[in-house]
Amino acid sequence: MSWAVLFAMAAIIFISRYVFLEPRLPLVLSPNIKRLLTYSAPAVLIAIAAPLVFIDGEQLHIGLQSRYFIGAVVACLLIVLTRNTLVTVLGSMGLFFCVINPMMSKRKGELLP
Repeated sequence: MSWAVLFAMAAIIFISRYVFLEPRLPLVLSPNIKRLLTYSAPAVLIAIAAPLVFIDGEQLHIGLQSRYFIGAVVACLLIVLTRNTLVTVLGSMGLFFCVINPMMSKRKGELLP
C-alpha cells in the first residue's frame, strides 16, 4: 500500500468525523437520519460476531458441537434473564473458557485455541 493511499484514507476519515463533531459547522441531521444511526452499532456488532459464531472454516456450523454457538446462546439467555451486561459477559466467558473449551478439547484429543 502506498503512502499516498494511506494519507488519503486518513484524511477521509478525519474529515468525515470532523464534520459531525465540530459544533461551529451548521450541520443538522433530520430525525429520520438520527433514528437510522441508532441502528449502526448493533449492525456493526452483528457483522463482526455472526461469522465467528456461525462459520467454522468454510462451512456453516450451527449446533451443539460449536463452542462459539453455545457461548452465544448462553450470552443471549443471560442478558434476557439478568438484564446486566457485566453478569452476561463474565458468565458467558466463564462458561466458554472453563466448561466448553476443556469439554471440546477432550472430545477431539487436542487443546483448542
